[in-house]
Amino acid sequence: MTRGWLLAARGAFAMYIVALLLVVLLPADDARQVTGFVSVIAEFLSTFGIPRQPAEVAVEFVSNIVLFVPWGFFLRLLSRPHVPDWAVAFSGTVLSTVIEVLQLVIPGRVTALSDVIANTLGTVTGLLLLKAIVIIRGRLSARGAD
Repeated sequence: MTRGWLLAARGAFAMYIVALLLVVLLPADDARQVTGFVSVIAEFLSTFGIPRQPAEVAVEFVSNIVLFVPWGFFLRLLSRPHVPDWAVAFSGTVLSTVIEVLQLVIPGRVTALSDVIANTLGTVTGLLLLKAIVIIRGRLSARGAD
């Protein structure tokens, strides 16, 4: 990776971490202003006959997956090659667990094992997304060299 790309990736990762901390560590009333889309999407899905409560649970679970995709992507991209993939994936589990424990003392926040599971899935998804991009890019480069 060139120096410019490396700096851009580091900057994007830093911005992501700031946004992540705002979303997960704000008191519930403040966080709802940032994450209020869960209710909006659940309401939209209810117009198709999907019950609102299960839709809200599903949207929140998927949102927690999406929330951690950048963690796995950027951490794998920016970490040293000898760091194993399982360590990157495990870091998502650890970070998510720390967040859930911190949320115990934040007014209005609720902790859930499902959040840790979804965040871990998001970390693994980000890791796999980067691997897929590298493989596709390598194949395209090989074609161009032919």
